[in-house]
Amino acid sequence: MTTKPVIITLTQAALPLAQKLANILEAEIHGTRKRLEDEPAVAVLFDDAMSHIGALFSSGRPIIGLCASGILIRAIAPHLTDKNSEPQVLAISENGKTIVPLLGGHNGANALARQLAENLAGHAAITTAGDAHFGVALDEPQQGWTLANKPDAKPVMAALLNGATVRILGTLPFSADKLPQSESAELMLESTVHRQSGSASHLVYHPKSLAMGMGTIRNADPVRMIELAERVLKDANLSPKSIACICSHTLKADEAAIHAVAAHFDVPARFLDAETLEAETPRLKNPSDVVFAEVGCHGVAEAGALCGVGATGNLIVEKQKIDQGTCAIAQAIDIIDPQTIGRARGRLAVVGLGPGQPDWQTPEVSRLVAEADHLVGYSLYLDLLGAQASGKTRHDFPLGAEEDRVRHALLLAGEGKSVALVCSGDPGIYAMATLVWECLDQTELPDGATRVDIITTPGISALQAASARAGAILGHDFCTISLSDLLTPWDAIQTRIEAAAKGDFVIAFYNPVSKRRRTQLAHAKEVLLQHRPADTPVILGTNLGRTEEQLRIVDLANLNVDDVDMLTVVLVGSSASRRLAFDGGTRVYTPRGYAKKRDTLTKEAAE
Repeated sequence: MTTKPVIITLTQAALPLAQKLANILEAEIHGTRKRLEDEPAVAVLFDDAMSHIGALFSSGRPIIGLCASGILIRAIAPHLTDKNSEPQVLAISENGKTIVPLLGGHNGANALARQLAENLAGHAAITTAGDAHFGVALDEPQQGWTLANKPDAKPVMAALLNGATVRILGTLPFSADKLPQSESAELMLESTVHRQSGSASHLVYHPKSLAMGMGTIRNADPVRMIELAERVLKDANLSPKSIACICSHTLKADEAAIHAVAAHFDVPARFLDAETLEAETPRLKNPSDVVFAEVGCHGVAEAGALCGVGATGNLIVEKQKIDQGTCAIAQAIDIIDPQTIGRARGRLAVVGLGPGQPDWQTPEVSRLVAEADHLVGYSLYLDLLGAQASGKTRHDFPLGAEEDRVRHALLLAGEGKSVALVCSGDPGIYAMATLVWECLDQTELPDGATRVDIITTPGISALQAASARAGAILGHDFCTISLSDLLTPWDAIQTRIEAAAKGDFVIAFYNPVSKRRRTQLAHAKEVLLQHRPADTPVILGTNLGRTEEQLRIVDLANLNVDDVDMLTVVLVGSSASRRLAFDGGTRVYTPRGYAKKRDTLTKEAAE
């Protein structure tokens, strides 16, 4: 997920400061359309500041608002969940003199505020107690470090604020220069890769400097591999909190056991190709010709661990083996950044935005889009994302290039990237999800692309939107039929229309017409009129959920092909579908048979 900061400016007066900050932080400038539309420095324009800021916060983007604190507070308040995962949010006065870290203070916002205060000759309004007195946050060590027991930090800081002294053991993840220190102090701050539980007077910090290498048989038992990893750590007296990543062969990118171990320790899994692993052979303690014959390198566990710690690191636990796989551990001289090791298992999220209205986009879709670094889709659908697409790499494709965009998305994910393939409606209904699986099943792809993690999340389909807008026409049995004969023979489509007409289904017609295709819907109308009344209600839903939305209800006999376009879904009622005058308009619903049930109950009661 991208962490590129966003600078929010609401006025022309704040633009020079925004540009200065953008240069310092390599950030994007987002501004109000009505005041900054013609400014080339503004990367993204928005109409509604509150919703735009809220969407940015939910997507994890650091936010620097050149505005009053209250504006930012009200915008992000509905989205507050976990303080440990919230992005940095800072408010800066338009003159740049006051910098207030509102959220994420212990997640870098305080440090950023100090940096900007120095650049702008301003004042950083730090309010967290530890930062204010000692310039440190004991409970939130910098990235790459973990506190053994977070609740211990509070009583230690309270004691320090009340005049206690502290003893330092090892190199800490922050400067302790301002802490009152004494060699005889009862309070201790310690850093170690070894197992230490800590206490209310002894804070233990674990550096993420250990890489665990693992190899497995195909379809290894995840439970057994977790047990192996835990045993290896325990035997070596190493803390699980110092594990930075799990490293393995790219052939294991889709191995459930490897990902189960990574999830168990809450660290990323990273994968290296055979050539990279083989380069570590001179440093292996247990090279194997058998492993080389199978996967192209003389070791996976030891080589993976060594790749994780780099040339200056050392193997500290040799390969340990069970019938399911192997495990080894290496230690780096510094904090490990997993992003620099091999690649991740790529992920392809196939998401449906719904018909277009932001309120009809599911929270899961919003989360998956936020987590993606690359967005692939038809240009119109990517445009509908608005602020959610900000800071991400777009891969735009025209209509008709469906296979190209699916293959491109799989190839990107195969490189270890996080990708969202963006569809309208529901991705599994006349959309990209089925083409993803068809591409995996029937086309040749590089190995990486066949091992990606694929997530398909549902969206609100056009037929659901049209039915909801008009009432409840889908209240009983229904079917969907695409009238496009680009991929389906017209004979097959005719057979389905005839069958649905005879079955008296409510029918949702997708792709009803195009510029060159005008006769299919007219044919469907003729067939349906042979099986249901001329006054059967038909719903025409166009651009549902968007500003150009149109909803019309007509009789089947009066259905006019010229009133329909490719952005229209056509819902034809069954013989039981009914109109109801309501609230100055007309609603359509299809009874499920409750009236018959009520009549039966009434009759039974009378008897």
